[in-house]
Amino acid sequence: MAKNSVNGKVVLITGAARGIGAGLAERLAAQGAKVALVGIEAKEQQEVADKIGANAHAWEADVTSWDDLERATAGVVEHFGGIDIVIANAGIATSGFVRSVDPAAFEKVIEVDLLGVWRTFRVTLPHVLDRKGYLLAISSLAAITHAPGMANYAAAKAGVEAFCNSFRAEVAHLGVKVGVAHPTWIRTDLVESADKHPVFGKLRTGMPGLLGKTYPLSVALDHLQAGVNKRARTVHVPRWVGGLKLIRAFLPPIIEIGAKGRIKKADAAALVDIEQRGAYESSITGQAGRAATASNTKG
Repeated sequence: MAKNSVNGKVVLITGAARGIGAGLAERLAAQGAKVALVGIEAKEQQEVADKIGANAHAWEADVTSWDDLERATAGVVEHFGGIDIVIANAGIATSGFVRSVDPAAFEKVIEVDLLGVWRTFRVTLPHVLDRKGYLLAISSLAAITHAPGMANYAAAKAGVEAFCNSFRAEVAHLGVKVGVAHPTWIRTDLVESADKHPVFGKLRTGMPGLLGKTYPLSVALDHLQAGVNKRARTVHVPRWVGGLKLIRAFLPPIIEIGAKGRIKKADAAALVDIEQRGAYESSITGQAGRAATASNTKG
């Protein structure tokens, strides 16, 4: 067995009901990994686990809940005997400008996409330390290019990158490796749902060149699977995303210039959409986002 093979390793993946999480679970299990699927969409996750077979098991847990994560982690350790690799993939997004987006939906993105990574890693770390394993957080192209209408998502994903860079240096002497992945737009439920938004879908798909291109899920899975097998420090999906890091200081003014002629009209259209559908419905993106924010609309 190769030094960094996942064969026989226990891999915990959050947000594994569909898309990148489910796809990685299937691929790593095919390599001989034992995969633990953790997230809030119990029915969908169980379907993924059933599809994979005996080497997969699902646990329902909200990554923003300490109690949920501790209970799920204990269950994974009891079931599989330990944890070698953790992939913090759970993430949601909203569509909206800061001045008009639904506040609860806006803040939930920060809670899931940033605090969810911190809590996932903190709870699972003792077990990963025991096996000198690997932690991978899924950030985004949005950590590098900060588009209007995505302030919370960009902030959360940039925070994930910074968190991993600090954390990596803290645990290197303990034999644990930390990676961060930056996928561009991948054809998942989250992106497809965002593209259907009557206002912000046009802004996203109207981005110039590679910045607006959507890639098939297989592209992300190819790069991420290779990154997990190598215990990579960074994973760029695709590789040109890494090149943007070299010029990131120049990107904000370029984005501002590019958006200048479009934002005034979009801002007015967003207010109309909110008046017609309500701030919450106008903000929510994807099935996971709706599930994660459902509790914020109660009471």
